[in-house]
Amino acid sequence: MPDWISTGFKEYTSRLKSTMPLFLTEIATTRKSNSQDSKTVMREEGEKLLAAIPDNAWVVALDEHGKQWSSKELAAQVEKWANHSSQVALMIGGADGLDKTCLERADQTWSLSPMTLPHAMVRVVVAEQLYRAWSLNNNHPYHRS
Repeated sequence: MPDWISTGFKEYTSRLKSTMPLFLTEIATTRKSNSQDSKTVMREEGEKLLAAIPDNAWVVALDEHGKQWSSKELAAQVEKWANHSSQVALMIGGADGLDKTCLERADQTWSLSPMTLPHAMVRVVVAEQLYRAWSLNNNHPYHRS
């Protein structure tokens, strides 16, 4: 990942560190070859993602067909997630998206935007939006109505 992606992600995770820890588990992507199509690559990536999910985690898949939330709606979702489980796993697929098995495993699907975002940027947007949700839930001035 470019340095600015790592820097941006670290900025928001450091802000959340003590109250709502956010960890990133990167799964090695499968390189597409002449003998593998996109579906095969997605299936292999999906198997790796599913294996990395902690038992009893509330799973939210990031998917273009998921629900779009305003910042206030996301803040309410974050509170619901905390009530469902002590661990929440957010699944971000590879360049071709998430395999159907990942979407089937998900308790919810979340769409960040109807726009296509650069794959690397998604982790920064998610971290920032989670920090914004935390700020709303804790009456922190970061989010101003």
